[in-house]
Amino acid sequence: MSLHHEVDGEGPPVVFIHAGICDSRSWEPQWRELREHYRVVRLDLPGFGQSPPSGPGADPVKAVATLLDELSVERASLVGASFGGRVAMELALARPELAEALVLIGASLPDHRWSRTVEEYGSEEDEALASGDVDRAVEANLRMWVDGPERSPGEVDAATRSAVAEMSRHALELQLAAGERMEEEPVVSDVGARLEEIRVPALVMVGELDVEDMRAIAVRLARELPNARLVTVPGAAHLPAMERPDAVTRSIADFLREVHRG
Repeated sequence: MSLHHEVDGEGPPVVFIHAGICDSRSWEPQWRELREHYRVVRLDLPGFGQSPPSGPGADPVKAVATLLDELSVERASLVGASFGGRVAMELALARPELAEALVLIGASLPDHRWSRTVEEYGSEEDEALASGDVDRAVEANLRMWVDGPERSPGEVDAATRSAVAEMSRHALELQLAAGERMEEEPVVSDVGARLEEIRVPALVMVGELDVEDMRAIAVRLARELPNARLVTVPGAAHLPAMERPDAVTRSIADFLREVHRG
């Protein structure tokens, strides 16, 4: 399948891979800024945004790799949020020639032992979708990932919450209409055990108000990736690129300048 995508700008390629509750629109602030100096690509993974589910066994890593091949992108900086960060790491292992650098924002790892808090959220979302209650599933996502464990909905920017709700609802409805949920089965099942193989420069970012699991994963990535550093984004939960766009864009831009200075 060909993923829905946008390409703009000129210069070294930078590819944006969205979180599992968003789509490519979530990168708008970074997209506008970085296209002034880079060839930027943002895409919708299968079953999100304007990319339809590609059937059982949908493989986001292969889909992204195929798209980059179609665009003649031989090597790129991969910027991934949450599930998109995991896709970026798996791609760096499955197709190492494609990855010039990684920016991992609240990235997940398949071998992480999730807390009871996250497991209960997952059960609530599954139960809601099994009963066809998409609104309840969307609200569960917002409470866990946008509000975070330390804030009430009223303490979160209403526009950000609304934007994520729209993207999340669209993805869930798209996937349910196709008769399936997108299975996040890793192409590289042992990515957590192979982090030392990813030797490209890596910027690991996490919101200070994110769930404890994601903060622990960020610390682990910064420790086990051979060429990584960690940045904590104040005042943000799981989606700092949307909540604190200026700070995140600045950190990414500074990092990419270092990468391309060699």
